[in-house]
Amino acid sequence: MGNKINPLGFRLGFTQNHCSLWFEERDYSEDLREDERIYNCIENYVQHIKKSINSSYGGITRIEILKQTKYISVNIYIAFVDLFIQKKGQEKKRKKTDEEIKQQLTDEEIKQQLRKEVQNVLRKEVQNVLVQNMLNSVNRELVISIEKVQKPYREPKILAEYIALQLKERVEIRKIMKKAIELAEKADVKGIKIKMKGRLNGIERARKESAIQGRVPLQTLRAKIDYCYYAVQTVYGVLGIKIWIFV
Repeated sequence: MGNKINPLGFRLGFTQNHCSLWFEERDYSEDLREDERIYNCIENYVQHIKKSINSSYGGITRIEILKQTKYISVNIYIAFVDLFIQKKGQEKKRKKTDEEIKQQLTDEEIKQQLRKEVQNVLRKEVQNVLVQNMLNSVNRELVISIEKVQKPYREPKILAEYIALQLKERVEIRKIMKKAIELAEKADVKGIKIKMKGRLNGIERARKESAIQGRVPLQTLRAKIDYCYYAVQTVYGVLGIKIWIFV
C-alpha cells in the first residue's frame, strides 16, 4: 500500500488553508471556471514577461482568491520583483544612447532597429491584452494585491524552477540537489526532501534520484509541510520533480 496522498490536502484544517475561499450553492461550476480563468490569465502573463526579460524564474509562489458578494480579492505572492526593476533600468539607459547609435548606423541597420522597436511595442500591447482579459474574466470588481516573499528559496516552487533550469543546462544531478539543499538551508528550513524521476543525465532507462536533509515528518499533521510537483521538458523527455520542505 503506497502513501501517495498529497501532503497539502492531508493537512487541510490543521496547518494548511484553502487557496480559494468562497461559498456557492447553485452556480458552483461557474465559480470554479472563474477561478480557472483567473489562474490561467496570471500564468499567461507571467510566461510572457519571462520571455520578454529572458528569465527562467516565474517568481510566483502562490495565488490566493477570496470571493465576496461585490468583489473578488486576488493576492499574488511573488519572489523576484528585482528582475522587473532591473530590466526597466536597463531600458532607460538604452534610450539615452539611441541618438548616438543611430548616427553611426547604416540604412539597413536602422531598418532592423525599427523592426525590433515595432516588435517591442507589439509585446507591450499583448501584455496589456492579457491584463484586460483577466479583468474581463470575472463578473465582479477585481482587487489585486501583490506581496513580496522575503525568503524565496523557502518556497518549493522556486526551488523546483531552479532545479528545472539546471536540468535544461545538463548539470549533473547530484550537484543540482546539493546546491538546492544549500539554498534551502540558508533560508532556515528545518528539513527538505527532493525526488526526481525520468531520463536523468540522458540515460536511456528512466530512473529516480532522491536526497534528504534534516527532518521531514510527512505523517505528522501538526508539522508545516510545503509541497510542490513540477514537470520540466528537456531534450531527453519530461522529467518530474517533487519537493517537500519542513518549515
